[in-house]
Amino acid sequence: MSRKHRSEPPAPARKFLVVIDETPECDRAVYFASRRAARTGGKLVMLAVPALAGSQEWLGVGELMRQEAREEAEKRLDEFAARAHNLAGIDSERVVREGKKAEEILKLIEADHEIAILVLAAGTGAEGPGPLVSSLAGTGSGSFPIPITIVPGHLDDAQLDALS
Repeated sequence: MSRKHRSEPPAPARKFLVVIDETPECDRAVYFASRRAARTGGKLVMLAVPALAGSQEWLGVGELMRQEAREEAEKRLDEFAARAHNLAGIDSERVVREGKKAEEILKLIEADHEIAILVLAAGTGAEGPGPLVSSLAGTGSGSFPIPITIVPGHLDDAQLDALS
């Protein structure tokens, strides 16, 4: 008697999430995540959470500031998406959210179940690893819903290629 082969539906490609900000080490996280996603058949999601100053609603100033911050965040996302495409030949999903960065990261992870790894880069200055790395990889990391990969911000392209 022949046995029928039952095939499983293909698993969705895992997504690597990178937070895009103004820090110099952001490029290191994008580099590593782009190369890693390409080598493993994954996808790349880039999240920008623009920093908004206090709510100044007087004469619409707050809305204008919010719009300018969003446009700047979208511009940075476009630049890093082009970089990821040039580095690894992959296209990136781009997301802009308003709010507290750590909260928006968690909301995005909860909303997109294909996001499997958060990639951050540690700062290289005397101020330490950076506030995002400190807050996410510190005391709350034990209950974080997905693995966090922290890329040392001082590694060059060749070193990151060897790791990705």
